[in-house]
Amino acid sequence: MDNREERIDEIGMGGFKVIQGDGFSYGVDAVLLAAFASGETGAKPIRSRIPARIADLGTGNGVVPFILAHKLPLSQIVGIEKNRVSLDRAIRGREINNLNDRISFVLSDVAVAGPELCRKADAVVSNPPYFRRGAGIPNDDNAKFIARHETTADIFDFAGCAGRMLKSGGDFYLIHRPSRLPDISEALRAAALEPKELQLVVPSSGEPANLVLIHAVKGAKPELRMLPEIAVYSADGKVYTDIIKRIYERK
Repeated sequence: MDNREERIDEIGMGGFKVIQGDGFSYGVDAVLLAAFASGETGAKPIRSRIPARIADLGTGNGVVPFILAHKLPLSQIVGIEKNRVSLDRAIRGREINNLNDRISFVLSDVAVAGPELCRKADAVVSNPPYFRRGAGIPNDDNAKFIARHETTADIFDFAGCAGRMLKSGGDFYLIHRPSRLPDISEALRAAALEPKELQLVVPSSGEPANLVLIHAVKGAKPELRMLPEIAVYSADGKVYTDIIKRIYERK
């Protein structure tokens, strides 16, 4: 394939790298999701046998599996992606990082993907598209638009896929927008996934939340625990807060 518009970036954790297109890069939301699932932000981490079986829905270029492979060194991870270009980057990134024995990537659509892709998963993670179908205007970068908008799969598809893959008592971790919480709650419960922990993310302390981290458990009883909010930047908006520096493993 033509990869002239690609670059290889350091993730900053474990010495791992990721292959990215020039027009669309992973953001702090992917890093927060991996940290949330591994318990670094105060949530209950993935509870499992060893090794943990984890699926990442809409894996893109594989950045979340690469980070999880570092933070959870005994895990086995399956990344599921519909876009062939993104999947190819994930596969080549896995080879660069020497993770062929721990991570597999599968071409599939979460709307129809079944449990055979990751049977009785201990945990599923996802950073799904944030915006509803019909919101926004398509641009020249179709891959970027699909990554951010529910063009081919919505939150009900992602929650449904997680519900099909998870074992009873398995964990689902996702990151989304607070404005979508009504839809998210409905989608989770429709898939027998009960929200158990919620953590808001703000750009800086005192600002409205622009992201939300949610931990749901398959077949659990209703009871929601609110975790302390995470501020990404200092009050002046110029440097990362201490918790973000710890997540990125920066001194």
